[in-house]
Amino acid sequence: MKTALVLGGTRFFGKHLVQGLLERGVDVTIATRGQTPDEFGDRVKRLIVDRESKESLAAAIGDARFDVVYDNICYSSNAALAAVEVFSGKVGRYVFTSTLSVYPLAADAQAEEVLDARQLTIRWGERDDFSYQEGKQQAEAVFFQKAPFPVVAPRFPVVLGLDDYTKRLHWHVDRVKEGLPIGLPVPESRQGFISSEEAGKFLVWCGEAAIEGPVNAAASGTVTLREMVAMAEEAVGREALIAVETAPEVRSPFGIPGSYHMDLTKAEQAGYQFSKLADWLPQLIRQLV
Repeated sequence: MKTALVLGGTRFFGKHLVQGLLERGVDVTIATRGQTPDEFGDRVKRLIVDRESKESLAAAIGDARFDVVYDNICYSSNAALAAVEVFSGKVGRYVFTSTLSVYPLAADAQAEEVLDARQLTIRWGERDDFSYQEGKQQAEAVFFQKAPFPVVAPRFPVVLGLDDYTKRLHWHVDRVKEGLPIGLPVPESRQGFISSEEAGKFLVWCGEAAIEGPVNAAASGTVTLREMVAMAEEAVGREALIAVETAPEVRSPFGIPGSYHMDLTKAEQAGYQFSKLADWLPQLIRQLV
């Protein structure tokens, strides 16, 4: 890989992706709306793009060609089709960032074949026409059914990090510190996560590895919500107020009514070695405290 275009590379794991590419000597172009400054200076090229507009995307790309395109900001079938049409003949490999959310809740770890987007009926629409789950499912369906170039779709769970702009893990730590209740509808629900650093690292790997189609990516291991809150309790030195029945505004951002995690066999058999969740989650929580 000598050249790469990153759609959405100015914050969170997108920044780690860009940094990883630069460290490998890749010629990187970032395409964003231009509303968020980045820290890469003259080490990258920049394009201003409205990702929801095919015309804007086509005008920005012009006749440029890239070995790999990384798409972190596609949320609908229409946006996926625009990319397929704009990048046809201009890209060697396309890495579309997908999500654990394409799967249903389940006690068992979800393997890639649980959702075969190649078999989905495509429903055309814009981002606002879909839930987050369906929008990502539909985008996968378009890429896998319509793209003339190879597509990899890493499916990420919730991404955690000091740089997480959603501050969902921060929310738990802050409520323990302040003695405020935390609503956990199913405290023993088991969930998987990935760090923002590893998400960026995995995306770099997807651009070069001999792998196609959907591929699950998460830290090795899972944690229950009760265990996560216990880590915050230990770091803060204070007992949390856990409630099962609470008002929506008190419910944990991770307070889904069941377990949600993935089988990592496909990526591991292709040669990727994931970090262990138990090695870094307690440390991250201590840093947040």
